[in-house]
Amino acid sequence: MAEKKPDVLQTVDDKVRRLAKGLVRSARYGALATLDPLDGSPSVSRVSLATAMDGAPVFLISALSSHCTNLKADGRCSLLVGEPGKGDPLAHPRMTLIGRAIQIGTEPDRAYLRNRYLARHPKAALYVDFPDFSFWRFETLRASLNGGFGKAYALAADDLTTSLAGVETLAEIEEGAVSHMNADHLPAIERYAEKIGEDGTNWRLATLDPEGLDLISGDRVARLWFDTPLASSAELRPVLVSLAKSP
Repeated sequence: MAEKKPDVLQTVDDKVRRLAKGLVRSARYGALATLDPLDGSPSVSRVSLATAMDGAPVFLISALSSHCTNLKADGRCSLLVGEPGKGDPLAHPRMTLIGRAIQIGTEPDRAYLRNRYLARHPKAALYVDFPDFSFWRFETLRASLNGGFGKAYALAADDLTTSLAGVETLAEIEEGAVSHMNADHLPAIERYAEKIGEDGTNWRLATLDPEGLDLISGDRVARLWFDTPLASSAELRPVLVSLAKSP
């Protein structure tokens, strides 16, 4: 009788879900693995990332790239996120998402994702509207999170999804709210960065969602979580004011 292998997976709780969501929300780049239609072998490419309001990864790729060709033949793919820091790179959290990539080709979905993507990657404005470039949304089916040595978790799609129930209009007001904050309330944004331990200079608000804010400063990305998710779009302004005033 074969010896039963020990279960190395840990229990998934809200702390683990936040870690996993944070890896996706703060990722500027990821390693995208697709299937080569010639023989089914895996092929890995680096892509720049943003997220949709519900937390789904979004990337922009050229039709001239091999990974675009691969995805059009077979949308199954995986995406690795999580950057190594100082010391042993294997000691830092990283996560592999397993799912499918779906090409976004219609308005207003493309315009909405375009705005969020450029907020994270402003230099992409040079080529984002080239006819051979398209946006793709990664639909997660499951995920494998390695939070460091001895910290392995198996997550379901729901563990990584941000609910939009009650905040369906947040996407409509996001661009105006972000522009207003960056134009008139930079000290508040610097305060947000300070609250999460970042150097409080040159930060701007990139995107927002029901669970928090994504801040950028050059190539740096930082995530500020709300104490509780927004229950309605009307709660956004009071929450932003409160965060700027709280210690």
